[in-house]
Amino acid sequence: MSCKIYVILSLFLLGITPLIKADTLPERGEDRNTIHWPLWLHTPDSLNPGRLRFFVVSGAAGYGATLVGLNYLWYKDYPRSSFHFFDDSGEWLQVDKAGHAVTPYLEAYYIMHVLKWGGLQPQKAAIYAGVTAFMLQNTIEVFDGFSAGWGASLSDVVANFTGAALMTTQELVWGEQRIRLKIMPHFQSYPPGELKERAEELYGRSLLVRFFKDYNALNTWISFNLRSFYPEGSLPPWLNVAFGYGAAGMYGGYDNIWTDKNGILHNRSDIERYRRFFFSPDIDFSRIKTRSPFVKILLEALNIIKVPLPTLEYNTQKEVKFHFIL
Repeated sequence: MSCKIYVILSLFLLGITPLIKADTLPERGEDRNTIHWPLWLHTPDSLNPGRLRFFVVSGAAGYGATLVGLNYLWYKDYPRSSFHFFDDSGEWLQVDKAGHAVTPYLEAYYIMHVLKWGGLQPQKAAIYAGVTAFMLQNTIEVFDGFSAGWGASLSDVVANFTGAALMTTQELVWGEQRIRLKIMPHFQSYPPGELKERAEELYGRSLLVRFFKDYNALNTWISFNLRSFYPEGSLPPWLNVAFGYGAAGMYGGYDNIWTDKNGILHNRSDIERYRRFFFSPDIDFSRIKTRSPFVKILLEALNIIKVPLPTLEYNTQKEVKFHFIL
């Protein structure tokens, strides 16, 4: 569920790009990489009450609609209880926790840009964006905390804080994002029979649903920009190196034992659940020079994903693998 929010953000960014027009030629003596932003996208030198009002009102409306939707589409049919916590830190080999860190990081990053557009100073925008993203993600924990079948997860809260804090801390210390959190699913085909049926029950059938739910496919990445740490070097400014995490062999949160809808017990403990660690080059699209606002915003949106490139994998099955594209 947590992945949905940044997917919506990316679609929003992609949706507004056709509205942006760029000049085709630079002014005399002007840097050819200067971006000619439309007036309505310029960052003001002081607070712009109209823009901030638009952000607060539209954000509150969207947040309210999300709460109503979550209640009626997800939680309504499940029994309620008093607020409580439960420990799910061992589920899904912590792949879901990694996703919980990526989501508030991305939320905070884009919210920060909106707050700057509203005229907030960069440091204040970074702090308010981090706090906002952290609280947005914890809404899910409140709902879970009042659900009898679940409970608020302290490990989720820690992951939410980690992602939001990573974004804010970098802006306060460096004034830029040298380290980015990204995501890139890598789907697999499940064997026919009971395993395929179980996977479809857990993760859905369509790629869209599996993008949100398939923990065997979800790979999360932490991507480092080399040039920002070594500015005197000759490396391209957009070149990153990324370390990824994923898992496989999971047909349940804790184990591969389940009872199907017909009451038949399936014990597939013979299938090993294992962790996967990746190393790969990556691209920081925001550091690619362009004069076009259209391209600039599109590149910022693309920074959500880890670029599929040659990747080295080590896993807890003691295997070392090379993937031409991952």
